[in-house]
Amino acid sequence: MRTAEQQIIDTVQKAQNILISFKENYTGDALASALALYLFLKKIGKRTHIAAAHFSPPPLFNFLPHIHDIRPELKTAQKFIISLATNNVNVKEISYRRLPDKLEFFITPDNGGVFKHEHISSHATGHDYDLIITIGTSDLESLGALYTDNTDFFFSVPMINIDHHSDNEAYGQMNCINITALATAQVLFDLLKNFAPAQLDERIATCLLTGIISESKSFRVGSLTPRSLVAASELVELGAERERIVRHLYQHRDLNTLKLWGRVLAKLKSDADGKIIWSTLNKFDFEKTGGAPEQINDIIEELMVNVPDAQIILLFVEQPTNQHVRVSIRATKNINVLDMVKELGASGDKGRAGFASNKPLAELECDVIAHLKQKLEKLPI
Repeated sequence: MRTAEQQIIDTVQKAQNILISFKENYTGDALASALALYLFLKKIGKRTHIAAAHFSPPPLFNFLPHIHDIRPELKTAQKFIISLATNNVNVKEISYRRLPDKLEFFITPDNGGVFKHEHISSHATGHDYDLIITIGTSDLESLGALYTDNTDFFFSVPMINIDHHSDNEAYGQMNCINITALATAQVLFDLLKNFAPAQLDERIATCLLTGIISESKSFRVGSLTPRSLVAASELVELGAERERIVRHLYQHRDLNTLKLWGRVLAKLKSDADGKIIWSTLNKFDFEKTGGAPEQINDIIEELMVNVPDAQIILLFVEQPTNQHVRVSIRATKNINVLDMVKELGASGDKGRAGFASNKPLAELECDVIAHLKQKLEKLPI
């Protein structure tokens, strides 16, 4: 009997057109792992694309190869096929004409034969792809518009689901989920080694090690095991550029970014016995530092590492170009943060969510914190 891993390998070998995707509110692990798989599949001769809803390359990960190949939307279409049985009558000529509301096909039989209605049939093909592989995505809804705009596609094409999160819903026809792994990149590395180890080069290794380092915050959080350290060591032996990864992810901060971080830290507040911590940035903060909102995308990740007792971490950011306040929320424990704030108009997934509001910053801050305190009180201890 074939193992689940062998079934996945066999399915990939048979596929010709493969789509890789990951959740809209992606992690660095999901992004880097998807690129590693993309490079691997290209090397073994598969027609492959990556798509993630509204994707825009984040500056911290711009060093990864082919990151600009990731599409922000899914382009796929069914094909409609008209079949004509020619068992008894040969075709002499085929032509068509386009009318305002239809196409007309003209098929001339050979040697005086006759085609009848019962000779005609039609059907729709699947889609442009014959396999979907999702990376680091706990449920299909987390794919955002990529899924909601193409639901039929995701239910009509075979799917492989690769992840390491314990809340993964195992929605694929084939699932490769290892909740003891430090990162999805480690799960993928184990799979690729059993698939075609000779195809693993320094670029693929760099992407995989990036996923592991990003997910573990450079081995400071997560389920660190001897197997995780062995995997990282093997990737370095394959040519993964560890120093370059660390430099880009953790040492590549300009002065404006550090000034913004300083303002975030200076304004840190807490409530609910330290279970909720948050900070705010207003337009004045951006004017004084010369920074931009995208420069603080990973500050919450740093807070998660350095304030391990917090269960929910928020950042309220007054956008410098309009009247909106953007609220980013993360859960550091086993809390479904999206369920807690969905009624506020948030989108995202179980571990992270966000929304925008037209309310004044101070008013929104009070309302959201009060809402979260109430929700936390109702959670089972």
